[in-house]
Amino acid sequence: MNLKTSFDGIVLSNPLMPASGPLVGDSEKINYLASEGVGGLVTKTISAKEPHIPRPCIYGGKDYVMNSELWSEHSYQTWIDTFLPEIKKAHPNAPLIISVGYSKEDMELLIPLLDPFADAFEISTHYVGTDLSVIEHTVEAIRNNTKKPIYMKISPHLPDPVAFCEAILRGGANGVVAINSLGPTMKIDLSTRGIIYANESGFVWTSGPAIKNLALATVYTIKQAFPKMTVIGVGGIASASDVLEFLLAGADAVQMLSAALLKGKHLYKKIIDDLPNMLEKHGFSSIEEVIQTPLTKQVSYETFLPKLIEDKCTECMLCLKICPYHAITFQDKIVFDPNKCFSCGLCISKCPTKAIV
Repeated sequence: MNLKTSFDGIVLSNPLMPASGPLVGDSEKINYLASEGVGGLVTKTISAKEPHIPRPCIYGGKDYVMNSELWSEHSYQTWIDTFLPEIKKAHPNAPLIISVGYSKEDMELLIPLLDPFADAFEISTHYVGTDLSVIEHTVEAIRNNTKKPIYMKISPHLPDPVAFCEAILRGGANGVVAINSLGPTMKIDLSTRGIIYANESGFVWTSGPAIKNLALATVYTIKQAFPKMTVIGVGGIASASDVLEFLLAGADAVQMLSAALLKGKHLYKKIIDDLPNMLEKHGFSSIEEVIQTPLTKQVSYETFLPKLIEDKCTECMLCLKICPYHAITFQDKIVFDPNKCFSCGLCISKCPTKAIV
């Protein structure tokens, strides 16, 4: 099974990369993930100044991570003198995307210094703001200092992904990484009446499986508007099926980090090992075939009455409890009232045994 994907002259052995964050904070961490088989490498965001990080800073929920951590806690000089040479020595053939932030002035300083080590650059816009002209000029500053591919990471608080992409393309970017973590968000501890895991303003940023559907929609929106532009999908990936969903939505490759914080660092290898079976299960022969397959949209405005597959029903009564229209009763079996049912589909999506169709 062919797991390769390529874009802008960069060839990945498989579509899964780490996302920028705590799991790629130095050469030891990055080299470990390389040994797990990821298709490409990504660094933590390197900036011109060292951050002031509150502790504790990473909270793990059931399906989300809240993080008040900032960019790399190591100086750019440490990356240049130590981490990047060690990564290149250990894995000379692995594509390396260097994440850099944040201002135009930072780029003019850092890009020339980092360029010898980079196969591409990823630029976070989290702290740049929403002014697209500023973002465009930031891209221009990067392009003036490198010929390597440039991918701008879009924050979900930006109101118009298409306008964002128009601006970065004008500046000279090759593509977009979609999406960054969601925020600002907040975590409250009821027992102490306090805000926890936060910065001085009381906020954290949320990532992980909880933001997957927003990330998918952003990837799809961008790819529909710019079908030839490189899109790297990130935000909520936790399984091989998630990877394929992002590729179908329009991503050329994907990144994951938060799910590995929740489930363990072994998740990278598990997903890569699961990809061939997942491709076969859904009738694909390669990653490239997934990327080239258009998504269909099955929209109907006709009403229908759900049907019960009786031998699958365990009589858990979940459908009865959750029906917003009081259209489900139990009369020796689950019964749907045609006069009340709104054909909303909630019961179908929530039935744990798939007994409702």
